[in-house]
Amino acid sequence: MKYLSWLTILLTAFLFSLTGKVEGLKVGDEMPAANVKMKNIDRSKKTLDDYVQESGLLVIFSCNTCPFVIGNESFEGWEEDYEEIRSTANENGFGVVLINSNEAKRKKGDSFKDMEKRAKKYNYKMPYLYDENHKVADAFGAKTTPHIYLFDADKKLIYTGAIDDSYKPDVDKEAATPYLMNAIKNSKLEQLINPNTTPPKGCSIKRKS
Repeated sequence: MKYLSWLTILLTAFLFSLTGKVEGLKVGDEMPAANVKMKNIDRSKKTLDDYVQESGLLVIFSCNTCPFVIGNESFEGWEEDYEEIRSTANENGFGVVLINSNEAKRKKGDSFKDMEKRAKKYNYKMPYLYDENHKVADAFGAKTTPHIYLFDADKKLIYTGAIDDSYKPDVDKEAATPYLMNAIKNSKLEQLINPNTTPPKGCSIKRKS
């Protein structure tokens, strides 16, 4: 399985080098790159496998610089929802990790030190992992910050896309459809997740060319 994960990464990287695009995971696909070690903000080296709990794992590709994460004058940003998401996910048996894959912005706000500072300032209670050379993002086919992937206990993808639809100009935060929260709760109750795929919304992950 370890060799298969690395083969997936290499093949995805090769495809990206040829086309400039990465193929995204589809519902039912197995978690890729689960054994790739990444540095957490506590300086430990961890894999995604280390964080899978009884119900599965929630993976959020995030960063320190994108307005869709940190907010701006026209959008509150989803970072302010991270703690509620983490708490709800943990209560329902899911581990939660944030991953920063913005390799092209390491000197512009997304360095490991920047990640440490932001996690401390905003009291992150979940791991925040440094994806060197965007290996894991490439294996996932992750496109945006944020980009959501929810896996079940068998490490099969059950939801992917956006946190909710509050990014739409005509949708108030309180009236937004909570795609991710619904997926977490319905999975725990063994109910249908609908929709199980939504378009990811955010800034593009800043890969090195």
